[in-house]
Amino acid sequence: MTTTTSLPELTTPYPVPDDAVDHFRHHGFVRLRQVATSQEADAFRPAIARAVERRLVDLPPLEERDRYGMAFVQAMNLWTEDADIARFVHASRFAGVAAALLGVERVRLYHDQALFKEPGGGYTPWHQDAQYWPLDGNRCLTMWMPLVDITPAHGGLAFAAGSHHDGPLSDIGISDASQDHFERLVHERGLAVDEPVAMRAGDASFHSGWTVHQALGNTATRMREVMTVIWFADGLVVRPPANPAQVNDLRTWLPGLEPGDVAASDANPALPRLA
Repeated sequence: MTTTTSLPELTTPYPVPDDAVDHFRHHGFVRLRQVATSQEADAFRPAIARAVERRLVDLPPLEERDRYGMAFVQAMNLWTEDADIARFVHASRFAGVAAALLGVERVRLYHDQALFKEPGGGYTPWHQDAQYWPLDGNRCLTMWMPLVDITPAHGGLAFAAGSHHDGPLSDIGISDASQDHFERLVHERGLAVDEPVAMRAGDASFHSGWTVHQALGNTATRMREVMTVIWFADGLVVRPPANPAQVNDLRTWLPGLEPGDVAASDANPALPRLA
């Protein structure tokens, strides 16, 4: 793969304020402004959008999909097929933010995924990401970065603040059933819901693996274009899969590894934290 040299390097550090670290650890998420500048996000947008468009060709019409399929168009591990996207996913700036929030020296890549929500696309039900991962979800986090300016109406992300403290709260996959389960749980536990906000291209939220979150449906007229990257703390050990989804994730994102191994396959490059 040959990287386009005119693309931004994304190597300059992003200083993470102490209060942002505290917010992440207390509430399970934090929103940060211009982790990439709008111009930097726009430079990487075409390569990511092309990859998503290739997936769109094979999808049935929106109204014929199930709840998961209506929630977003998903394109995963794009760094392995496009060198321009690899530069974005491997950016030391982003990894530095992840390391600072986790309080570790460096992180490893789990995988990336583009999550584009079409106009008319449905809501993404409440869920916990780490339900799918054979790793310690407390030591993993996801960056969610719009590549275009968005409002809540485009399908913004909401978080149940503090929900990460209790670890796994369900074994239900992303579905109407998970929506019902977590709606009840959020109400019963009196968790405050941090509602979606308007975000510029290059703004980003970071959330812990066990943070309960959902996205609104897209009632706007433009595609919601979001790129995500998932990292985990360097040195984590692979856990025995707790469900079929984790069996699949172990095979797919941690190839060749077994429970008890250090999570460090060739598919999980270490990304150093910037000073």
